[in-house]
Amino acid sequence: MKKSFAGLLRDLKKVVAHFDVPTHSQKQLLLGAISKLKLPNNKSVIEYADIILFILAHPSDIKILNLAEKENQRLALHLKKGKHSSSSIFSNSGLPFTYTVTRFSHDTVRWLFSHPLCKIEMDGFENPTLTLNQVLKLTLPSLEVSETSAGLENDDLLEVYEVKKKNTLSFLISQLSQFDTHPFVKDHLYDGLDIYLNVIPKNRFLTKSYNRLLNPDVYFHSEILKNFDYQGLLNSVIPAPVNLSATEKTHAIAVIKNSMILTGRETDTSTYMDEKSFRLYKLERGITVAIYGMVPQRQLPLESYVGYTLFKNGFPAAYGGAWVFGKRALFGINVFEQFRGGESGYILCQLLRVYRQVFSVSYFEVEPYQYGLDNPEGIQSGAFWFYYRYGFRSLDKKLFAIAEKEKQKIQSKKEYRTSEKTLTQFTESNISLNLGKGIPVKVLEITRKVTAMIEKNYQGNRIVAEKDCMRRFVNKTDLPELSDNNEIQVLNEVALWAEADRVNDPEKLQLLAKMIQTKPKDMYEYQQLVLDFLKN
Repeated sequence: MKKSFAGLLRDLKKVVAHFDVPTHSQKQLLLGAISKLKLPNNKSVIEYADIILFILAHPSDIKILNLAEKENQRLALHLKKGKHSSSSIFSNSGLPFTYTVTRFSHDTVRWLFSHPLCKIEMDGFENPTLTLNQVLKLTLPSLEVSETSAGLENDDLLEVYEVKKKNTLSFLISQLSQFDTHPFVKDHLYDGLDIYLNVIPKNRFLTKSYNRLLNPDVYFHSEILKNFDYQGLLNSVIPAPVNLSATEKTHAIAVIKNSMILTGRETDTSTYMDEKSFRLYKLERGITVAIYGMVPQRQLPLESYVGYTLFKNGFPAAYGGAWVFGKRALFGINVFEQFRGGESGYILCQLLRVYRQVFSVSYFEVEPYQYGLDNPEGIQSGAFWFYYRYGFRSLDKKLFAIAEKEKQKIQSKKEYRTSEKTLTQFTESNISLNLGKGIPVKVLEITRKVTAMIEKNYQGNRIVAEKDCMRRFVNKTDLPELSDNNEIQVLNEVALWAEADRVNDPEKLQLLAKMIQTKPKDMYEYQQLVLDFLKN
């Protein structure tokens, strides 16, 4: 009896992440059988596209890779011919020629206006906390501001200013661009409008299965690697970053940004990327890791927020970042849904390896959301044990002891599973992986000292404290007068730090002084200065 598309898809789903010889043959047969059937017009197409994407990123040989590529092309042609782009069934799927309906930051929307692979339309104001009257009174020429005090609704106000509906989004983006030099004010105003938009691809290339690096070296899988020496991997020296051509670098950055667009997500590091900081590392088993920092205006106090995208055979498979400060890093990982049946543990350890060696980090900390806090999927999947397997332990002594007892039960009883109650209890504390000695200082400890110092020495007057601490620091270091706002901001931070920590050693003061010009320009050199300063 001939199987239906749905039946063949179920069978393919069962074997897609297996790589023994019989399963490999079965995958080929199932793909061949599906390729002869007409593609349906329902959600099973999304599921099939996700499976094809997994195969493209985890091919077992060239034959199955070619089969998957052909099906990928057939899916794109099917969706184009069927004119499904506006169908709610396929919206936000990341499939070819389908809409993504979401909201993005002002900077991302402005970037999308010049995107060669899509066009954007405003969908509407969803749940705004600010009115256009409140926003435009801050941006319009003074001669036009009076209309914003008449209490008009958004649409009526736009009509008064003769803004056509099709131009509303570009008008608002342009108006708020006046606050580029005050980015957090701009964010507040734009976010308050809660603008949703439609992202409409112009061709098949703005889709998850075509959004890939140029000419990746394809790794063919004979297995999904679950058991490996993670400590040996963390200690294995990484290669030098890839020497990218201008075209390769531009394309790689576009792929990273597109991966966010296609999933309706944003990270600060991808949106506000400092392209000068971009590095790409080619590792084993088809894995490539890109790391990147943020432009000076968006950098965090003292620490460096370093984002990453991990690629599997050229496809974005995971994203996230680490908040790096000296030997410490707060780390977060997000594996794209289509890749969660793959080598998640190996991916995690490759990322830790990169951060450990590039930034000399020896202490990684993970917050509870990653393994279940306000995250039911993390509880159901037992994500706590995923991190535990690779050396992460609870910072809370009581929870640490409970986890050790649970581990013994798991090892002694084959069918034993940790209860949801206990897994939820584990989310009461952060977990950490300590590859060094002691626990490195964190920025919060410094800021608490600063707060106490301001209260004690300046009776809580922060304006006076900032000015006086900067004056004292400049006098101690003979720092020349600064004109760059980004450098002045760092001066403010290190001056408060120096005063709170009572730094008077000339060598230490000079390291802090070097940070002022370095932090806005080079996060790698800045991190080395932090490491040098924090040495005992």
